[in-house]
Amino acid sequence: MEYRLQTPITKEQLSPLRAGDRVLLSGTVYTARDAAHKRMAELLDEGRPLPFPLPGSVIYYVGPTPEPPGCVIGSAGPTTSGRMDAYSPRLLDLGQSVMIGKGDRSPAVIDAIRRNAAVYLAALGGAGALMSACVQSVRIVCWEDLGCEAVRELQVRDMPLTVAIDSLGNDVYKSGPAAYLKSL
Repeated sequence: MEYRLQTPITKEQLSPLRAGDRVLLSGTVYTARDAAHKRMAELLDEGRPLPFPLPGSVIYYVGPTPEPPGCVIGSAGPTTSGRMDAYSPRLLDLGQSVMIGKGDRSPAVIDAIRRNAAVYLAALGGAGALMSACVQSVRIVCWEDLGCEAVRELQVRDMPLTVAIDSLGNDVYKSGPAAYLKSL
């Protein structure tokens, strides 16, 4: 199946999605990688608010390259999601709805996805130009000192993604290889 999602995301929008479904995502997406996740955790530990609203949010694990002349963003391909696994359950428990990246996730993250009826969407690795073509505008939200890892607010239109882990915990990183091996 293919679905169109518009941010902010609700649990009702996510409930019909199943691992392997295609999604075209539009609206506000925040970028955050390792260093930004560490800073978010520090803010939460100090009882301070995050620099963007977490409930219903979408966080894309990307560190875009500088924008070429005439473009709003450079290459914007996903980074390996497992590097955010230590932080993701807490953010999901605080209302984050969607994570975008590449690669499999830890059992703790999958449990948090189930517990919060969230989803993990996979972006095609190596297709940074395709992903950047979906970005309509960019604004740095905070931590400009982190360079490409600064938190940015992207306005995206029809970003092509795949449901890697659905709200029930079904996981294409497990079911895909299993189906392949069964077909041999």
